[in-house]
Amino acid sequence: MRKTIGLASATMIALSVMMVGCSGNSGNSGNGGVKETSGNTPSNAASTTEPEKHDPVTLRYTFWGSPNEKKVQEAAIKSFTQKYPWIKVNTLHIPDSYTTKLTTMASSNQMPDIGLLNGDVALEWASQGRIYNIMNFLANDPDVSVNDILPNTMYYWEEGKLAGVNGALEAFALFYNKEAFTDAGLALPPTKADEAYTWDQFVETAQKLTLDQKGRNALDPDFDPKAIKQFGVTMPLWAYMNGVVSNGGQFVNEDGTEFKLSDPEAAEAIQQWADLINKYHVAPSPTQSKNIPSGANALSSRKVAMTLDGQWSLVDLGAAKKLDFGIGAVPVMKNKATMTLGEPIVIFKDTKHPDEAWMLYKWMMNPENTLELQTSGLWMPVLKKWYENEELVAKWAAGNPAHPEGYQDAVMRNAFDNGFPNTSYYVKNLSKINSIIDPALEQVWIGKTTAQEALTKIKPQVEKELKGVYTER
Repeated sequence: MRKTIGLASATMIALSVMMVGCSGNSGNSGNGGVKETSGNTPSNAASTTEPEKHDPVTLRYTFWGSPNEKKVQEAAIKSFTQKYPWIKVNTLHIPDSYTTKLTTMASSNQMPDIGLLNGDVALEWASQGRIYNIMNFLANDPDVSVNDILPNTMYYWEEGKLAGVNGALEAFALFYNKEAFTDAGLALPPTKADEAYTWDQFVETAQKLTLDQKGRNALDPDFDPKAIKQFGVTMPLWAYMNGVVSNGGQFVNEDGTEFKLSDPEAAEAIQQWADLINKYHVAPSPTQSKNIPSGANALSSRKVAMTLDGQWSLVDLGAAKKLDFGIGAVPVMKNKATMTLGEPIVIFKDTKHPDEAWMLYKWMMNPENTLELQTSGLWMPVLKKWYENEELVAKWAAGNPAHPEGYQDAVMRNAFDNGFPNTSYYVKNLSKINSIIDPALEQVWIGKTTAQEALTKIKPQVEKELKGVYTER
């Protein structure tokens, strides 16, 4: 299995968050970094010092995201241009078909200087020489080094070659409507991974929370699965690796030459996710999901009692005025596990201003400059000190509606101790591979076939498309 979040002192970090007056550096430089040893400088490193001549420079920054994310990123960039007035940044918000539109821009020589990019695309483009190696900037930079950054936020395409660092870290958790638990007479879900629901406990809880139109739960022999008023749980089915890794399974083997989802541990986990829909009737089918509001609205409307989802859901949960919600740890099959993910910011080789692009890159990496995105619940920081230093943790992970009691255990510490990377960080040719897997799993989600049958059937086809894995560092 691929590495977990991998800090050398994950336990100490978790403890340090609770300690008053810890020794982490709470200061921040004007460039958004923290001074540490930067390591050896590659011979082809780009300059990372501010240009001596302040000739006017114009950068283009592309990104996607919700209206709130757009607003806060544009505000962060505005503050950047106020600090560095000779740099103008034109933003281009692309809410959908992002990669397609960038590809079109590339064909007409209109590529941005810097921007977000899907991780698997970033790795592919980097291997084609279309993206700068961020290690070249980090190696020379006096303000921030690779040692400052969370390992599971970095996309390496070869050893020592870094395509980009996440705009934010994300992880999964169990979100729920407290009122639904109270009405069912249930204790609230555990927040600590060591005390998380077992899978059987999770299923039973979901059964007790699933109600038909006559108020009967899914354990009642007269329960009507065709007339459900409140589902016990919902989850994004694309996030099935949460179950696979928790059950001891893998996506591919260590060198990416063998498809492993058809192994018993992996197939069993995916089947257990499908059973929530088709056997226990506690989760909506893909068709039923179309008629259920998403995120906070699903919980506040009581269409759903729990949702297993990414922590980015907090931006809507925290803003919901009529929702008393809580956070629990991801349920455990065999092993504690929560998938960590995020998409990198990259510097495109087409830029004529790599130094200024790096200055903007560092600026966006520093949560001080995007704090509203952190406090809103949409983003988690990518710099270690924002987890190590109690004062910095308090700036974003406590004392606001999006980070209620239990957040630091259920999300932040669980991600540190039990986080594993999404497949986009390491599987080559992932888009093609998923184009084979996804249709097969659709038949599993609707109950037309079993996970074992579907995944065994496509294994030869998938293995023809396996191209190996990217390096971890």
